[in-house]
Amino acid sequence: MAKLYIIPTPIGNLEDMTLRALRILKEVDFILAEDTRKTGFLLKHFEIEAKMYSHHKFNEHKTSEMIVQRIMAGENCALVSDAGTPAISDPGYLLVKHAVDEGVDVECLPGATAFVPALVNSGLPNERFCFEGFLPQKKGRQKRLQAIETETRTMIFYESPFRLVKMLEQLAEVLGEDRKASVSRELTKIHEENARGTLKELIDHFNSKTVKGEIVIIVDGLHEKVERKKGNKYKDMDDE
Repeated sequence: MAKLYIIPTPIGNLEDMTLRALRILKEVDFILAEDTRKTGFLLKHFEIEAKMYSHHKFNEHKTSEMIVQRIMAGENCALVSDAGTPAISDPGYLLVKHAVDEGVDVECLPGATAFVPALVNSGLPNERFCFEGFLPQKKGRQKRLQAIETETRTMIFYESPFRLVKMLEQLAEVLGEDRKASVSRELTKIHEENARGTLKELIDHFNSKTVKGEIVIIVDGLHEKVERKKGNKYKDMDDE
């Protein structure tokens, strides 16, 4: 039976393309791309010739049903985004959901995604974390910011370089200027930068320079101490 393959693509360095991803892109009947021009450059670099169609947030509601029907008819399809893993702050969720609902086999390959290296090299706790992605620009933004005030897990955000300082200032307002954080940009590229410090220190750092590239912000969660009273009235969850 034909499949829908979810194929991660490099977030910067083309050497991060996996051998398996290259093989599948060469074998499928057609490829869905967020931006056919960017994906065309990638395919040309690896000498891959395949039929390619646009699949982005402006047409995915209309095209998903037709794509699934083609897969059910026996055509293998690969979905890629401009960079990273499809459906992670990129188009893909609706197509995957529709495929699953129709019983189509979906296979997602492991591969590049920006938040994992940013989280690991931040130096902040990574055994538990929450991915917030891009916050709403207007409606609902303040509500989302207020919701993270008591979040104890490490938090991950995506942001535009043009809004980076404003985002850091809003986080400082909600969480406090002394909250530890890191900002990663241009990951895997020549000018990769990983800046670490308090939110105040990061605001000062990025206020003094022109920022380019994709941005990942990692913020430490709220640290809560478990207090025990005499008689062991309060217990850790593990003690129960």
